[in-house]
Amino acid sequence: MVAALIDPVRRALYEHVRRQKHAVSREEAADAVAVSRTLTAFHLDKLVDVGLLQARYEAPSGKRRGRGRTPKVYEASADGLNLTIPARQYELAGQILADAIAESPTDALAAVRRQAFRRGQQIGQSARPGSEDRVASLDEACQALAEMGYEPRPGEEMLLDNCPFHALAQRQRELICGLNQAFVEGVLTGLGAHALQARLIPRPGSCCVTVTAAPATD
Repeated sequence: MVAALIDPVRRALYEHVRRQKHAVSREEAADAVAVSRTLTAFHLDKLVDVGLLQARYEAPSGKRRGRGRTPKVYEASADGLNLTIPARQYELAGQILADAIAESPTDALAAVRRQAFRRGQQIGQSARPGSEDRVASLDEACQALAEMGYEPRPGEEMLLDNCPFHALAQRQRELICGLNQAFVEGVLTGLGAHALQARLIPRPGSCCVTVTAAPATD
């Protein structure tokens, strides 16, 4: 399965289809990655062949059917791919947890949040564009979080469609969600994205953190 994603166009198509909440037509997928419909169809069908996508024929909802064949649509396989997609950061989480225990073994929860914030701040500072007094934009914050595997979806609130610490959060939700929030807050602080904040707003199947506008200060 992983070998099927070496091609960058094929991987981009897979990631687009996987992130949608609906079955994706060839036309939609072609527009999303800016390649021809013929090439899109070739790559989508290859992804079906290896089991990463599943396909069926379905008429577009809410649209009058014209002549010709019913369009072929694609969606992610229920089995998915659990090796590298979606991105996970378990090594990073392990480092944060180890440092927290070393710092304060009797108050690990608070220490985890401190260590996660510091690590996030370091990562944000390394990605910070321009001088230290420059305020980072929403797009720059989105890019930094995307590189960490959060799959951000900008809007009035920036939703994070992937949790890089997913399996750990299933075992120790309070601990890992607290780590997650502190880490994202650290990234935003390090970037200089002072107009944004990380809030715990759990959503099924997504990251527990949502990035929202920070409260106005006098």
